Amino acid sequence: MTQAVRISHPLILGSTSRYRRELLQRLGLTFEVVAPEVDETPLLGEAPRALALRLASAKAQAVASQHPQALVIGSDQVADLAGEPLGKPGSHERAVQQLTRMSGQSVVFHTAVTVACQASGFAQTDLAPVRVRFRPLSPGEIERYLRAEQPYDCAGSAKSEGLGIALLDAIESDDPTALVGLPLIRVCRMLRAAGMVLP
Repeated sequence: MTQAVRISHPLILGSTSRYRRELLQRLGLTFEVVAPEVDETPLLGEAPRALALRLASAKAQAVASQHPQALVIGSDQVADLAGEPLGKPGSHERAVQQLTRMSGQSVVFHTAVTVACQASGFAQTDLAPVRVRFRPLSPGEIERYLRAEQPYDCAGSAKSEGLGIALLDAIESDDPTALVGLPLIRVCRMLRAAGMVLP
């Protein structure tokens, strides 16, 4: 049985994502942010689900190895279009391509999270899949949306918490913040399992 960490251990978010930082702030916890040094290149033939799980664990473990007394949260999100992983577009052109391909389609956003503490040996990983159905989108709608919100740092090129919600027909999830980047229901469950008392 995994030994629980003491709640006096520092909490670290192993992520450079401002969206994950903002989500974790909702819990009212004091935490640091440390950038994980992890190569996010998919392995040959790696499924989107497996990629998200591997990277979440790798990010948490990379930071935990540098801060062994800390409780570390690592997370990763990969959009899955018919088995093909879609990451952050990084540019307007790639975002246009992604949204054009997702138009009228169902896409599963796999958001994985790991909580780990090297000193105690605690480590848990979970996955929060979110199924999103996109409306049929015209080239004009895609262009207007991207110019308005510029979601080039978001997997799948849309921010459901912002104007991107207008691109969608439906969202199916048991952990509502997972689509934004950090499944807080699962995070809370893991932090409690690790011995942390939440507000």
